[in-house]
Amino acid sequence: MSEMPRYALEPDQAHMREMGMAALSLVEAYIRDLPHLPAFDLGGATDLAARLREPAPEHGTDWDGLLETVAAAAAGGATSAGPGYLAYVPGGGLYVSALADLLAAALNKYVSVWNLAPACAQIEATAIRWLCDLFGYPPAARGILTSGGSMANFSAVVTARTALLDEDFLDGTLYVTDQTHASSAKAARLAGFPRAHVRTVPTLGSLTMDPKALARMVADDRAAGRRPFLVIGSAGTTNTGAVDPLDALADVARAEGLWFHVDAAYGGPFQLTERGRALLRGIERADSITLDPHKAMFLPYGTGALLVRDGPRLRQAHHLDAHYLQDLGAEDDIPNFTEYSPELTRDFRGLRLWLPIKLHGLAAFREALDEKLDLARVAHSALVDAGFEVPWEPSLTTVAFRRVPGDGDADACNARLLRRVNAGGRVLLSSTMIGGTYMLRLCVVSHRTHLDRVEEAIEAIRNSDR
Repeated sequence: MSEMPRYALEPDQAHMREMGMAALSLVEAYIRDLPHLPAFDLGGATDLAARLREPAPEHGTDWDGLLETVAAAAAGGATSAGPGYLAYVPGGGLYVSALADLLAAALNKYVSVWNLAPACAQIEATAIRWLCDLFGYPPAARGILTSGGSMANFSAVVTARTALLDEDFLDGTLYVTDQTHASSAKAARLAGFPRAHVRTVPTLGSLTMDPKALARMVADDRAAGRRPFLVIGSAGTTNTGAVDPLDALADVARAEGLWFHVDAAYGGPFQLTERGRALLRGIERADSITLDPHKAMFLPYGTGALLVRDGPRLRQAHHLDAHYLQDLGAEDDIPNFTEYSPELTRDFRGLRLWLPIKLHGLAAFREALDEKLDLARVAHSALVDAGFEVPWEPSLTTVAFRRVPGDGDADACNARLLRRVNAGGRVLLSSTMIGGTYMLRLCVVSHRTHLDRVEEAIEAIRNSDR
């Protein structure tokens, strides 16, 4: 028998091991060094980015050299997996989920139609069922894993539109606040609704939706010939972590025949904790819920979820027959995810959620989330004691604050403070505008952020204020 040819795209076992071990060594070193890496550093990053603008090579490049390039690319910018990343709503990136992604990509199983990989599809279905159980959703509930909360909110708007409006839907009206995540208004536009039909409901002093104002606006819009159909509540706003009065909003939605969607991309996983369940009371009444496990479940970026109480409505909004799939089985005990989602072909996302829950158990996540709630309160108290204006006690793990100087421009003062803190490299904060006021934000979500780094952040804020 003649010797089989060696194909460049099919490395042998020895080369696979050599390449894999080199990549694993890079990851191990990076995670080991995370506590010591700058939270933000652009030094050399833009120069490297310029060098990476190049034509595709005709011939291959040495693997070790390519890994060096990847490591250099990862070194520039924000260290979002590190303990000092307190800007926006961080995601830590669990190590076991990274291994899950390696396995999922290498095994390359197609899970969107169940009978092409029944057990793998069931792994994803089981992980989604665990999320449904978290909110007391019935057996008929269904869900999908998405690339993030933006796509989950988009599918939620489309599902509500399909369930409550006919195909002539342009007079449909939906309700948000000025604190609702921008992805909801964007989802409405992508779903075909005029900008003017995304109605902004006033907020209370807590920056949460006013249920009485919502009811009045719904009545006024009906009188004006519009068709109210959807209200979007927030379970953890980006600005302050505020949670809308979900139970009261559910009452209004039920009385007015509206679809009630809760954007819990940030706050939803805190349902695992006793404090979170009390704060999120009423979320179990939502028709649909958006989650971002890549936030407060610490998974790698690219992991969102949409849960829908009445699963057939999710399918009705997304399913179209395709003759080329006629040889594949209709869903039985395992759903065909393609029938519930905009996507047909995509990665095996469920493994990166299923594997860490199986390995660590929910108790480990609950303990980590309780720690983050405690750390936010530590930061809040310390900032108050240091004389900063902290208008809202943290509902979740975000603290909005600012310095009010005795004289001078307050916005310029706080912008200068932010630059100084971030220039120190140990922590990265962010800013926002709330009611026209420039505010600073500190958000504790990463599983790698502990008391020592929060205390260091507070000290950096104090020192930068001098």
